[in-house]
Amino acid sequence: MPLPEPSPKILLLLRRSQTIARRYLVTNGFDGTLTMLGLIVGFRSVGQVPVQTALTACTGAAVALAVSGVSSAYVSERAERRRELAALQQAMLDGLDDSAHAHAARWAPVLIAAVNGLAPLLLAQLVLLPLWLTHLGVVLPLPPYDISIAIALLLILLLGAFTGRISGTHWLWSGLRTLLIGVVTAAIIYLLSP
Repeated sequence: MPLPEPSPKILLLLRRSQTIARRYLVTNGFDGTLTMLGLIVGFRSVGQVPVQTALTACTGAAVALAVSGVSSAYVSERAERRRELAALQQAMLDGLDDSAHAHAARWAPVLIAAVNGLAPLLLAQLVLLPLWLTHLGVVLPLPPYDISIAIALLLILLLGAFTGRISGTHWLWSGLRTLLIGVVTAAIIYLLSP
């Protein structure tokens, strides 16, 4: 069944979903970026892994994160929204099938699932950009794996700064804390590599 076009009233109800979507953006964006960082550091530490091999593995992981994010968020958010709508209907002793609440209950899971799936996919592609450019024959000033690692660490810093801004704490300290997580993760992977 196709979803109806959202009205301004429905969009107002969807605004409640912004907090959840923002949380998923940060959480799954961080997951996607940290996963790419781990893969890239692993490929770099074992020597000359062909860029095509790294791109295939990393793209596969990014797509899997995206599909997992879309499906898990949609299923869980749809269940939560249906439960909330049923509780509201029971409290009102009336059906709300064609109400703004019902339409929002249908749209919110779609919005949240899209954010949850697209965040890791898009951030992963930013991390992989130097590998894609190398694959296309573009000569880069530094090795593509090193640039990808730097991009991943920068994105991790920015995600941390974003959470700092949301929480009202100092954005720089929040960003540096998440950057530390990325650096420690890269160091562990590098030390564990054969």
